[in-house]
Amino acid sequence: MHQWRLARASDPQLAGRDAYWLDRCGSCGSAFTRDAETAPMQIYEAGTYSAERRSAAPFVEWFRRLADRDRLRFFDDVRPGGRVLELGAGAGELVRKLDDAGFDARGIEPSPSAIEAAAVLGARVVEGTAESAEVDPASEDAVVIWHTLEHLADPAETISRAREWLAPTGRLIIGVPDLSSLQARIGGDLWFHQDVPRHRTHFTSDGLVKLLARNGLHVARVRHLLIEQNAFGMWQTMLNRLTGEPDFFFRLVKRDLAGVPAGVRARDLTITLVAGSLLLAPAIALEFAAGGLGKGGTMVVEATR
Repeated sequence: MHQWRLARASDPQLAGRDAYWLDRCGSCGSAFTRDAETAPMQIYEAGTYSAERRSAAPFVEWFRRLADRDRLRFFDDVRPGGRVLELGAGAGELVRKLDDAGFDARGIEPSPSAIEAAAVLGARVVEGTAESAEVDPASEDAVVIWHTLEHLADPAETISRAREWLAPTGRLIIGVPDLSSLQARIGGDLWFHQDVPRHRTHFTSDGLVKLLARNGLHVARVRHLLIEQNAFGMWQTMLNRLTGEPDFFFRLVKRDLAGVPAGVRARDLTITLVAGSLLLAPAIALEFAAGGLGKGGTMVVEATR
């Protein structure tokens, strides 16, 4: 492990500092955010984690439904009606979608506000963490860790517990950003999916595969062609090279531009409208090509016992 580089904080006004050091593994290339444990919990309740603007809600909801349908393909190898447990279930969107698809789906989530939102959806999500959850050994046909593992202080411990819960033919399905992706290389410190200090571990595909192997799991498949995160991540990352404020469009949708001078807002909005329109098709094409070559911005790794 060696000191690598400084990474800007996604929401410095919430994190209480502007940047964090990243350390990097010389063997697998994964990186780790130093001092992430000192970040206040409020970074998960505000800033870029705020609810989107009402005016953007129809588009966001349409895109979310499209992404939900795409995610269901990762459960094609899970037996119909099987038991599925999601760790870090958030507001329960995936749990609800899996329930509707005929699975016996439940979720575990540490955020009380997210659990309340899940209850409104009718999703079965209870408060807890991987460490505190009481799950019978070998009881789950699938355990899902969808864009949660990168947030955890001890990913190896979570994977170890998830393995214990898997039935003999069960599958562990993990979605995380990929530090070895093309968009991570293009973005560098301006990569949309860096999200420091919320993201404690920045996995490469090699790093995640090795972590799973060390915990007695066999990787069945690694996929990089995804709707939910990848095309938008490439587009926003490319725009970050042009705007003064990183992630300007995403932060605009999330109502997270407090403190940004009016002049900067006007300039970045103009850049986003003009350059963003021109970059949309190239970003989608570039990300699709990257995904086909195993270098998509995020990855889904499926593993078995």
